[in-house]
Amino acid sequence: MKIIDRYILKRYLLTFFTMILLFIPIGIMVDVSEKIDKMIANQAPTSAIIQYYIDFTFYFANLLFPIFLFLSIIWFTSKLANNTEVIAILSSGISFTRFLKPYFIGASIIAVFAFMMSMFIVPAASQGYNDFRIKYLKGGRDKDRETNNIFNQISDNDYVYVSSFRPITQTGYNFTLEHFEETELKYKISASSIRWVEDDSVFRLASYKKRIIGPENDILISKARHDTLFEFNLDDLTPVSYVAETKNLFELNKFIEEEKRKGSPNISRYMVVKYKRWSLPISAFILTIIAVAVSSMKRRGGMGVNLALGIALAFVFIFFDKVFAIMAEQSNFSPLLAVALPNIIFAIIAFYMLQNAKR
Repeated sequence: MKIIDRYILKRYLLTFFTMILLFIPIGIMVDVSEKIDKMIANQAPTSAIIQYYIDFTFYFANLLFPIFLFLSIIWFTSKLANNTEVIAILSSGISFTRFLKPYFIGASIIAVFAFMMSMFIVPAASQGYNDFRIKYLKGGRDKDRETNNIFNQISDNDYVYVSSFRPITQTGYNFTLEHFEETELKYKISASSIRWVEDDSVFRLASYKKRIIGPENDILISKARHDTLFEFNLDDLTPVSYVAETKNLFELNKFIEEEKRKGSPNISRYMVVKYKRWSLPISAFILTIIAVAVSSMKRRGGMGVNLALGIALAFVFIFFDKVFAIMAEQSNFSPLLAVALPNIIFAIIAFYMLQNAKR
């Protein structure tokens, strides 16, 4: 590796991590100022608050990864351009493509770092972040579960339905369980409500009815109240909306397969999370090309113009990323296409801007 490659690569990595170290404390200070009252009101322990902000750091660093990467490259490349270092490098006979080599090495390092973070570190941070948020910032009111018209296949033979669910009281209403053997219904359990009783570790059913389907006559069992056990828990019945974000690479693949078997209506949401983790390293290369193309030319407005353009492009990228993700979650739009489209669109932009930069 030549001296110029080491010089650019060092600036690439140093500026990226410095950008993170500068902005994350600001984000923490803003978050503290907004939420300290709720933390005190809900008596959050100091150790839990410290762990929350450790998780907060990883969670938001991953979330804002495109902006940090984009701005850091524009920042140090604009300084190179303003100091006429880029002109000097290209005038020495080095092609623009060769000039990009240390940028691609840096993007490769960042891509591996981002991949490992998103697959194995951020899921645990997401779990801790959301657990604290629900327990101490929402006062234990879990608002991130599906609560209406919940249908789930809990085993190969059993199907469960509740019309509504209240996480606070752990109660479901208009409960139905149907047990099939092959394609034949064997029995059906219904109740006006089902509630998990923590002290007794049982499910309590009100207005309990069980119909056993016989070859000639059915058997009907009715009780005002019935305590029993089932082969499912509340997390199986109503997983939180962010459940996929809390699972690592291997856990997520297994979880998605199980949810497909159950016929979960949230498969698209989970697939978007999975594909985003794989697309994040690819975006590192695309954003690197665009950032270099934007900032390698010396402009009359200086670094400010490059930063303004960079911030605008970064937010457009995040906007497309969010819009297509919502489309996939709320409609029949392909999750893979929803995740790939922002990278495809910006890859085309990167190619066009790169050709102009070479000229």
